[in-house]
Amino acid sequence: MANLSGAAYTAKDFNLSDLTGISNETLEIHFALYKGYVTNTNLLNEKLSEMIKGGQAGTPAYAELTRRLGFEYNGMVLHEYYFGNMKKDGGGEPDAGSAFKSAAETSFGDFDTWKKDFASIGTLRGVGWAVCYQDPNTGRLSNHWITLHEEGNIAGFNPILVLDVWEHAFFRDYKPAERPKYIEAFFNNIDWEAAAGRLVVPKA
Repeated sequence: MANLSGAAYTAKDFNLSDLTGISNETLEIHFALYKGYVTNTNLLNEKLSEMIKGGQAGTPAYAELTRRLGFEYNGMVLHEYYFGNMKKDGGGEPDAGSAFKSAAETSFGDFDTWKKDFASIGTLRGVGWAVCYQDPNTGRLSNHWITLHEEGNIAGFNPILVLDVWEHAFFRDYKPAERPKYIEAFFNNIDWEAAAGRLVVPKA
C-alpha cells in the first residue's frame, strides 16, 4: 500500500458550521483529528517508500509500519466520507422516490427498518463506525460495524453513508450514554444527495 509516487494527500475542507445538535467546538476538534490522519498517512508513506528503496521491505519494522498505515489511511478516508455526507439543514429522511430511499426500501422492505438497523449498529458497545454499504454486484444495502478504521470493512462494497461513533465525535455535546441522541442529531444533518451520489449501478 506504500505510495512510491511521492504524491502526498491533502486535507479537505468541509463547511459544516452550525449543524443541528453537533457543535462547532466538536467539529473543530474533529477536523484537527482528521488532519492528523492525513499527516500520519503521508509520513508513513514516506517512511515505507524509503524502506522499500533501502531494501528493508519485509522486515519487522516495515511490517509494523505497513499495519499502521492501514489504520491511518482508513481513518483519513472514513472521516472524509463522514464529513462529506453531512450538511447544514440536512434532513432526517430522504425524499420519497429518491435513489437512497428506493435502495433502502428494496434492501430492507422500508426506510424505517433500514434506519432502525443502522442506528442500532451505531449504538453497539465500543468505539468504531456504523457504515451503510452497497454491494456493487446486487445493488443491495447492508449496515456494518467497523472497528479501528481498518477492521470490518467489507471488501469490494461501496461506503454509502458513514457515521463516526468514536467518542471524540460527540463527547462535548453528549454524555457517553447519550450516544443515541448524537445519532439522531447526525440524521438531522445528513446530506442525502451526497449519499445517493455514492450509489452505483449494479454490475451486469
